[in-house]
Amino acid sequence: MDFLLKPWPWYVSGPLIALVLLFLVYFGKTFGMSSNLRTLCSMVGAGRHADFFRFDWKAQRWNLIVVLGAIVGGFLAVTFLSDGSPIALNPKTVSDLDELGLYNAGASLLPPEIYDWESVFTLKGMAILIIAGFLVGFGTRYAGGCTSGHAITGLSNLQLPSLIAVVGFFIGGLIMTHLLLPLIF
Repeated sequence: MDFLLKPWPWYVSGPLIALVLLFLVYFGKTFGMSSNLRTLCSMVGAGRHADFFRFDWKAQRWNLIVVLGAIVGGFLAVTFLSDGSPIALNPKTVSDLDELGLYNAGASLLPPEIYDWESVFTLKGMAILIIAGFLVGFGTRYAGGCTSGHAITGLSNLQLPSLIAVVGFFIGGLIMTHLLLPLIF
């Protein structure tokens, strides 16, 4: 049972992801969290306010099982399959984050300097979350899907738009990490 408390190696998790994708392709489905969230928004009435959400969400309600699975799976992994040890980060990364004011990097999944309630309810915290949320939402819509949809499903189906999107995601991540994050903190 001790093996469950450690991160799974790529040669276990990779084939499991491939198996899930094989099932999705077999049943004519695609994977991506943004389509799941679109279904959820449509279900609660967002179609009254935006054409993008006006579609037959009942035909896509299987997407909600993916969202539920992500929530339940995350809870089970943290609660029962984690030994609470810190995340293994490169010492240079820890040093760089310390310089930015993000202390104890790797001690938790989310840095408390950004995500604890005291930080969230500051002007800076609210601005970061609102702007980041807008940019992620806009980027997901503009790219025609999210990172998981393009990187996992799109690349495995050899779709050129997904390759372009994934390259853009990585370039954006590098720009954020090396240019914008130091300005924010």
